Amino acid sequence: MPNSAAELIIANKELAFQVEQKEKLVTELAIANKKLQAALLEVIAVARQLGEMRDPYTAGHEKNVGDLAAEISAELCLDEHFQEVMRTSGYLHDIGKIIIPIEILAKPSKLSKEEYALVKNHVYASYQALGHINFPWQIARAALEHHERMDGSGYPNGLKGEEISMEGRILAVADVVEAITSHRPYRKGLGIEAALKEIERGSGKQYDTNVVNACIKLFKEKAYKIPESMSSI
Repeated sequence: MPNSAAELIIANKELAFQVEQKEKLVTELAIANKKLQAALLEVIAVARQLGEMRDPYTAGHEKNVGDLAAEISAELCLDEHFQEVMRTSGYLHDIGKIIIPIEILAKPSKLSKEEYALVKNHVYASYQALGHINFPWQIARAALEHHERMDGSGYPNGLKGEEISMEGRILAVADVVEAITSHRPYRKGLGIEAALKEIERGSGKQYDTNVVNACIKLFKEKAYKIPESMSSI
């Protein structure tokens, strides 16, 4: 312990310096963390854009699904962290489609059973690709489960109800709504009315009822629009 005024002054100065250095380190770490987060988002955007370059027929699909999934999460009163998890999951959920030949992706007619089986494998490919990345979120699982259905009629594992993660249930609804509203090689976009009728018809059977209700509320009460379709109620 300091035993004089001079020693006390020196000790206080040393303590103040240590506090200042710690605050500086915390600030530097916070800045570095923000830069890493920004870089991660840029990498995610590049991965999404590369997929769109390969398959221009579905350009914008992943971004639209991610943005809609985040808005549904907000409507369900899930926290901001979960909302960003859903946005990222949507942006990356179809990354496994890189395994599908472009002639199948762009086929202007109905797929054969063999072709459809190959398309269904994209969820495993997405899961495997994303599973190798040490995300602090369930991005890979969400991608794997976005074609599962509440009644067990989905794929790849025929999961039912609570067996499907909340991420998977939200992504399923966002994916279906975006897909129905958008143009595809084999048909024109059917519009938001058709999309909402589909998820309402399947509410409680194929799709989580709470997720469906939140999605419908977004479009009917809050005038949410999918950028590519700009469909209106």
